[in-house]
Amino acid sequence: MRRDELTERFRALHVPGQPVVMPNPWDLGSAKVMARLGAQALGTTSAGHGFALGLKDGGQITRDVALQHAADICAAVDVPVNGDFENGFGDDPETVAETVRLAAEAGLTGLSIEDIAVPTKDAYPFDLALARVEAAIAAARSVGIVLTARADGWVFKTYDQAEALRRCRAFAQAGADVIYAPLVDAETTRALAATGTPVNLLAAGAMRDLTREEMGALGVARISLGAVLARVTQRAIIDGTRAMLEQGDFSILNRAATGAEVDALLTD
Repeated sequence: MRRDELTERFRALHVPGQPVVMPNPWDLGSAKVMARLGAQALGTTSAGHGFALGLKDGGQITRDVALQHAADICAAVDVPVNGDFENGFGDDPETVAETVRLAAEAGLTGLSIEDIAVPTKDAYPFDLALARVEAAIAAARSVGIVLTARADGWVFKTYDQAEALRRCRAFAQAGADVIYAPLVDAETTRALAATGTPVNLLAAGAMRDLTREEMGALGVARISLGAVLARVTQRAIIDGTRAMLEQGDFSILNRAATGAEVDALLTD
């Protein structure tokens, strides 16, 4: 399917109150399995991808590497793919706009831009954060890609939830297709939804105890997992390896998927 058709499909999936679940694969195998299991859209994860490369999260992956990873996933599946591109790989609005254009060339139907100056945990000043999003929106419209504007300062406690809401409201007014403030509470999530712009919710923290229907009742249009599902896999690696090396306990292997089951999900 052509990228423009996938992009329109992606836009249509964003229905407030009936959120699409967008899992976040970290390699081609996880992407193909998630798509075969019925995921209607996928999103890359910088933390999960970083782990696969032996890197920590937060500004460790170059733009070229992230773009190639995204292009490989897009080529492996026939569903819309959103790119986690952190701060857009640069501080200035011009670099962010260039990243948006390159994301479309890579085959992505959407991408997310954060307001954190990675690799630091510092948020950009409000005016610069907005200017960066405005440049991203203009570029996204020129190439036909869905732009998600993120306010991540609450995650790192560099600003409060009120500021996350203020920033997302400004991003929405500027024309962002989706707004996203990870880990804010239910009250702030409802306020985000009240902007009328589709809202992404991260299924982490207290939110992971809610069902899809309960998340939808907050007014959100999309649910992503970030690196959380990758962390579940990492927990199995850590716990299983420790048990085997320290206690001689191999019982975790009884929970393994069968080769036949995995192969069936990887078969085109």
